[in-house]
Parts: sequence; structure tokens; C-alpha cells
Amino acid sequence: MSTSKPKTKLKLFLFLIVCAVIAAYGITIRARAERELKQDTESSAIPYVTVIQPKVASNGEELILPGRVEAWHEASIYARTSGYIGAWTTDIGSHVKTGDVLATIETPEIDAQLRQAQANLATAVANNTLAQSTAKRWTDLLKTDSVTKQESDEKTSDAMAKAADVAAAQANLDHLTELESFKRITAPFDGVITARNIDTGALVNAGAGAEELFHIVEKDKLRVYVEVPQNYTQRLTADTTAELHFAEYPGRGFPAKMSRNASALDASTRTLRVEFSVDNSSEELLPGGYTEVHMKVATQASTMRLPVNTLLYRVDGVLVAILDKDGAAHLKPVTLGRDFGTEVEVTAGIDAGESVIVNPADSLVDGQKLRLAEQAPPKPADAPDAKGDKK
Repeated sequence: MSTSKPKTKLKLFLFLIVCAVIAAYGITIRARAERELKQDTESSAIPYVTVIQPKVASNGEELILPGRVEAWHEASIYARTSGYIGAWTTDIGSHVKTGDVLATIETPEIDAQLRQAQANLATAVANNTLAQSTAKRWTDLLKTDSVTKQESDEKTSDAMAKAADVAAAQANLDHLTELESFKRITAPFDGVITARNIDTGALVNAGAGAEELFHIVEKDKLRVYVEVPQNYTQRLTADTTAELHFAEYPGRGFPAKMSRNASALDASTRTLRVEFSVDNSSEELLPGGYTEVHMKVATQASTMRLPVNTLLYRVDGVLVAILDKDGAAHLKPVTLGRDFGTEVEVTAGIDAGESVIVNPADSLVDGQKLRLAEQAPPKPADAPDAKGDKK
């Protein structure tokens, strides 16, 4: 009996030690599981995000604007004397040179007035000749006191009046001769006739209310006018070039060079009128048409571009979320430029190389911890997919 009691106590002691070890191990396992669960919970609470780098705008940018094509020179030709069209020698599409006769006008009234003016001049010249010789004789007689001073002065004054009559008659003749020269309608410059509004026998009038006889354009060189928006005006330089695109010439561009600009904005449209010159010696292009003007303009050095899904619209303005190296989000206000649809121009607020968060949550706050999507742990092979089936 005495020997069995110590053995029983030893077994009981060993049993208690084993139970204590098992309990301690279980408590340790549970504590570690709780810590891991807490860590996993905290880790899973940190959202995963994707980031992009802002695109730096290139040194050059293409600006596409509508343009109006006009002839280098263009003129409406009117009659300078009244009469009837005797004949016309050119029609639409005719190429003419400076001084070529386009039409002639019959002016019987002007012709009669010209003949009368010639006769009046001849009469004035004859009267002047007699008056001058008479005045000279009376001046000589005055030296011998054969006539009075009053009579001599009268003859001298009459001679001066007759000389003035000659000058007046000559001026009237010159005026009518000039009107006679207008009987020939001539081309003011080399060009193409684009309109003829007369026919043989038609009555034409000079002066106010006169109708256009011909329209002529010079199209071996063209002008293209473009209205450039105000925010692009400072990017234009004297070396700015453009390429013209026409619907009738698909896939083909025509070079143009800026000639001048209006140096002032249109108050109603806030645009600057710019003129480009185009060589059209081949006469492929037609004045009066429409064209797309593709201009190469300089861009601002600090200009960036971002997708529209990186923007946050808050009460204090437009923001973007930047992810720093420590995984913290920072909200930064930005200044937007132009809207390109899927992208926007950012003129201030971000720097090249910053990590901009894509699709930031509306609830995102400054300093919030985030993780990159590529840092997410891969799903186990037996994890259910989106449909609930195991792979």
C-alpha cells in the first residue's frame, strides 16, 4: 500500500503537467490565430488601387480649325460710262491678262458730246487768238496815247477771259475723251472671269446703282482665313505652318504658310483672324470654298494629360489623388485646360512621375492608406470564382 501511493501521485502530477502543456499550447495557438485574423482583417480593410503616370504633352500639337478660301485678288467690274453693250469678248472661265478687252460699250450721246466739245475748243482757240492779237495792238497804241488806258485794260482782260475759255473747253474735252476710253471694259489684273452679267444690246449705267458687269479673280495664289481661339493666340509664331485638307482631295494635304494676323480679337467671338497663303499655280484649288486647316502649334512645357476617370469633383474644386511611396493617398487640386473627351489637359497641380490613382473612391480622404493592385495576394487554386464554382 505504501508503495502504490507515491506512484499514483506521480501519475497524477504527470497528467496535470500534460494537461497544462496542452492547455498552454491551445491558448498559444488561439492567440496566434486571433492575431493573424486581426492582421488579415486590418489588411483586407486597406483598399487596392491602380495608378498611372500623367502623360507629358509633346512639344508640338495639331490644331484643326475650319478655314475660308479666297482668291488673292478679286474684283467686281462696273461700267464707268453709260450706254449699250456693243459686244463682249470673254465669258466665265476665261483666263485674261491685264488690259485685255472684256466688252465694248456703244455711247452715242457721249460721242456727240465729244464732237461738240471739240468744236467748242476750236471756237475758243479762235476767239482767244483774236483776243490776244487785239490786246497786243491796243497795248502798243497805248504807248503813243492813241487809245485810253481804260480801253487797253478792257482788251487785255478780254484776252485773259478768252484764254480761260480755251482752258475750260480743253478740260471738258479731256473729260469726255476719258469717258470715251471707258467704252472699252478691260481686265484690271491677270485672272479668271467667274461671272458675266451682260449681253449684247443690254443697257448699262454708270454711277450709283450700277450693276456688276464681270467678276474676276486671281487664283494662282490663294488666301485662307482662319479664326483662332483666344487661348491659342500666344502659340502662333511667324513660322507657323499649316496643311489644308479638302473633301474633294481625300488623303491629300496642301501646304500653307501664315502671312499675317489681325493683331486684335473679334469682340463677339473672342477669336483672332489669321491669314495663310497658298501656292495654287496648278489651279487645283478653287477660291470661295471650305477647308480644314491643320496647324502645328507649340504646347506649354508644364502641360500634362490625364484620363477623366482620375478626377475627383469636390466642393473645393477638381482634385486628383496621388499615392506616395508609403502607400498614403494625398489629394491635390489641379487646374484643367482643354477637354479631349477621354482625356483632359492639366495645366497646373501635378508633376511628371507622380502616381495618380485611377477611379478614386468618392469617400477617399487625405492620408488614407492604400495598396497597389499588383500587391494583392493571388487567389488559391481551389478558391471559388465569381460564379461560385471552384477552379
